[in-house]
Amino acid sequence: MAVYIIIAIIAYAIGSINFSVIFSKKFAGFDVRQKGSGNAGTTNMLRSVGKKAAAITLVCDILKGIVAIFIAYILHRIVQKADGALLVQIAALAVVIGHTFPVFFGFKGGKGVATSLGILLLINWKIGLICLIFALIIMAATRMVSAGSVTAAILYPVLVLCNVGTPYFIVEGNYIVFSVLLALFIIFNHRTNIKRILEGKENKISFSK
Repeated sequence: MAVYIIIAIIAYAIGSINFSVIFSKKFAGFDVRQKGSGNAGTTNMLRSVGKKAAAITLVCDILKGIVAIFIAYILHRIVQKADGALLVQIAALAVVIGHTFPVFFGFKGGKGVATSLGILLLINWKIGLICLIFALIIMAATRMVSAGSVTAAILYPVLVLCNVGTPYFIVEGNYIVFSVLLALFIIFNHRTNIKRILEGKENKISFSK
């Protein structure tokens, strides 16, 4: 039981390192949460700070998910009696929760999409790649990042249920319940975006700029 608590704490702490807040203050001298949509994520960084800061933020947020899963794998190797799949799943959920509700930044963070992408690419790179491509297609078609993120989140448990790309790269196990929980959390984080999409008021990105 202790090892599961340990990985949850470590992963949550990793997720709580909010790079968008750190980089916006470093590059632009303000907290990105005070600009644009008020969200501490890559899209708002792109709109409020610029392409360079947004790209660095995206990479760092993806790495948070990857690092958390790697630590879970290492703990599984050390404590071999522990359920490896459960360790990975706890780490994944905890790091995304940390990203959304960061203890170091007043519990106001991002929506967890980039961090979830890092998780998916490491757990099952085929599913991760399919979700990424699908999200990019939806974003290109609608010019709405939120639409791509939400539809990719919905696609994830469907692909897991269909056993796409198994066995898993890190550790084998049942990921169906986990995939549903992660998808629901991402959708929950986009609840205001979904409302704006339905009302036809969602912000769109411009590919010409």
